[in-house]
Amino acid sequence: MDDFRGRRAIVTGAGSGIGLELVRGLLARGAEVVGIDLATDRIPDGAMRLSADISQVDQVDEAVRAALAGGPVDTLFNNAGIGSTKNLIDCEPEEWDRVFSVNVRGTYLMSRAVIPQMLEAGSGVIVNTASVAGSIGLPDRAAYCASKGAVIALTKQIAVQWAKAGIRCNCICPGTVDSPWVGRLLSEASDPVAHREQLIARQPLGRLGTPSEVADAALYLASDAASFITGSELIIDGGITAA
Repeated sequence: MDDFRGRRAIVTGAGSGIGLELVRGLLARGAEVVGIDLATDRIPDGAMRLSADISQVDQVDEAVRAALAGGPVDTLFNNAGIGSTKNLIDCEPEEWDRVFSVNVRGTYLMSRAVIPQMLEAGSGVIVNTASVAGSIGLPDRAAYCASKGAVIALTKQIAVQWAKAGIRCNCICPGTVDSPWVGRLLSEASDPVAHREQLIARQPLGRLGTPSEVADAALYLASDAASFITGSELIIDGGITAA
């Protein structure tokens, strides 16, 4: 198990799915954790809990100030995100903008708020949660695919911009994960059982991923074991992109 003792990390979307498992994994590895989520009651015990809408600059700046009051932050997991199940024509501009405001603007605002103190420290690690949808086209995911593609591009830009300043930036690209978001999609389907089987069938490994599996991959990228990795996309998709 990677040692995160002496590290302080911020995790957005810390109250469910991958973010919740990131908080648990960091705490188990000895890190101090600041969890940011709109539903702070879901953030695991042991973490500092902060409420913020990451698409709003004032809320982001306030949350980061509160986090830094407890000490410097050396690791940022930009994990919070939302989905959309519309094609380009059916996706109304308001929905498109909301997906981008959380997935892309939120990643930008959080990074913008945290990176300056990483530059002062001369080191830092950022791990962004993108998706295989940012690299391949998925039906009825126009805004989601476009936003996650932007997260991948931003990851690479940050990595190149501040590599010599000691900051690493990578992203994880999960496939279909058995998360609360997927659970909501299934609950809205006309035949949830059949739809779940369809989601499972598109993975060559024949199952959905788990939030803890994806969190473990993100923790690897944040660890010292990945010290020579920056600007990369780590695909965790059960073989979707290889098929």
